[in-house]
Amino acid sequence: QVQLLESGGGLVQAGGSLRLSCKTSKIVFDINIMGWYRQAPGQQRELVANITRTGRINYDDSVKGRFTISRDNAWTIYLQMNSLKPEDTAVYYCNAFREGENYWGKGTLVTVSS
Repeated sequence: QVQLLESGGGLVQAGGSLRLSCKTSKIVFDINIMGWYRQAPGQQRELVANITRTGRINYDDSVKGRFTISRDNAWTIYLQMNSLKPEDTAVYYCNAFREGENYWGKGTLVTVSS
């Protein structure tokens, strides 16, 4: 079993920046896709950005140009969030797809005040 450990959430004013991190509980190299989802109150969980084993990156249109996803060789991933907006307020979840299974972190709260 692999656990995903998130950090970096918090409260920030609109226009500010935050950086989220997610690392695996043990070193693994067979993850196919890893990324970030978010869920705002009363809303469905939605994809923010992900990165594949081959380095292909995908962003939701709402964050393109503002958020940047990156990873290191041992599958720690980061989400640099700039120009934050109040509508970015949500719980952000790290996700990994490995050996046919989805793994989720517990989530980290990002609150953007106007």
